[in-house]
Amino acid sequence: MARGRLHRQAALWFAAICAGYLSLAYFAAPEIWSFRILRDGIKPAAFVTTTPQGIPGDPINIGLVGSEKDVTSAFAAAGWDRADRLSLKSSLKISESVVLDRPYPDAPVSTLLFEGRPQDLAFEKPDGNSPDVRHHIRLWLTFAIASDGRPTWYGAATFDRSVGLSHDTGAVTHHIAPDVDAERDSLIRDLSQAGHVISAEAIPGIGLTRNGRNGGGDPYFTDGKILVALLAKAP
Repeated sequence: MARGRLHRQAALWFAAICAGYLSLAYFAAPEIWSFRILRDGIKPAAFVTTTPQGIPGDPINIGLVGSEKDVTSAFAAAGWDRADRLSLKSSLKISESVVLDRPYPDAPVSTLLFEGRPQDLAFEKPDGNSPDVRHHIRLWLTFAIASDGRPTWYGAATFDRSVGLSHDTGAVTHHIAPDVDAERDSLIRDLSQAGHVISAEAIPGIGLTRNGRNGGGDPYFTDGKILVALLAKAP
């Protein structure tokens, strides 16, 4: 009897701690950040994404010129998978893959905003079999039209090096490698080697940044340039 009560009390305490953590990490802490941003008037740079709470996120470092078909064809040829939509089902699936250390090549990515809009497309490429480590990019369709009449996409490419807790909210998240330029260059190299890049040029972006921090509180550094690739037209 006594042992049964102890087990029930332990279960109740565990449930209370879990509920408290979820409330703090996913509701209270983001709201505190939103209040702080509104109070201090914090505005991200022009080429920096934000979390839904307004926390500055990953920098824009990629530009792609082409239709959606051109983009998806290029990434498929380069061995990148299109990420699943973020949903309860995909969230449970990625949680299972992390706990059991199983690959999930189409794992969803969290939502970031650019100019107030969530990403239109996302792609990723596993690095090994662990779901904790992957290359990935979020892409936003812009209103910029190239000289050949095709649209321009802006993207934020980063390398997920591990899974952990956000330094700002405590929520479970992927931590990125700090050298975002290396990921930018690697992605364009992948698309080029797949034969889907006609030309590429660097244009000004966020600017030289030595001590950036993204939405999870991870540090990054960059020369601040956006590498824009003109994609080959899909068959």
